[in-house]
Amino acid sequence: MNPFSLAGQTALVTGANTGIGQAIAVAMGRAGAHVICAGRSSCADTVAMIDGAHELTLDFADPMAAKDTFATRKVDILVNNAGIIRRADSIEFTEEDWDAVIDVNLKALFFTCQAFAKAAIERDTGGRIVNIASLLSFQGGIRVPSYTASKHGVAGLTKSMANEWAAKGVNVNAIAPGYIETNNTEALRADPDRNKAILDRIPAGRWGKADDIAQTAVFLASPAATYIHGAVLNVDGGWLAR
Repeated sequence: MNPFSLAGQTALVTGANTGIGQAIAVAMGRAGAHVICAGRSSCADTVAMIDGAHELTLDFADPMAAKDTFATRKVDILVNNAGIIRRADSIEFTEEDWDAVIDVNLKALFFTCQAFAKAAIERDTGGRIVNIASLLSFQGGIRVPSYTASKHGVAGLTKSMANEWAAKGVNVNAIAPGYIETNNTEALRADPDRNKAILDRIPAGRWGKADDIAQTAVFLASPAATYIHGAVLNVDGGWLAR
């Protein structure tokens, strides 16, 4: 048996329409999983890259959007990648922007995990949850107070849920990506000064690729990670070690 194979498993990946979420969905498919690509916008491009995949519309502006998702379908692996960010000086940050980010990044993540775990425990077949945290689960950042709070919360919830569900066969872990080449970081990479400052701090000497995160997600979802519970794994080229 290949301990890194996901054959026979069904994986649901949120925010799978582009970037890291798309890469994770494709990697799960390559590892043998049947993939459900979930997002508030079309995941058709991602679905086209994966044999047998299909898409599901979930808009986490409603934190309870996935409450019935796992009662009607057997899902073995849940990857919580969907997230948003709002930027403004903390002294001017609005309640609307605070609530929008916390609802999607933290509240929706918790209640999606809850719905998944409830179904997995009732089936007594176990399950794997991989949450996408951030370097800002450990650092403060600038001008992103609600995002920072939400990602600190993701790290804490990952550990809390692991404490409760590990003995019930549900692994809960998280990945904290570093600076990754995606559409979201295009402006940073195009700015010579910011690009140099970032690269100078990364011991690996390069920006990460979405597939760096995707392969880590496959590992955490695989039998090889059976005894890993409550970990928040930095995939950052050494950024946090600097």
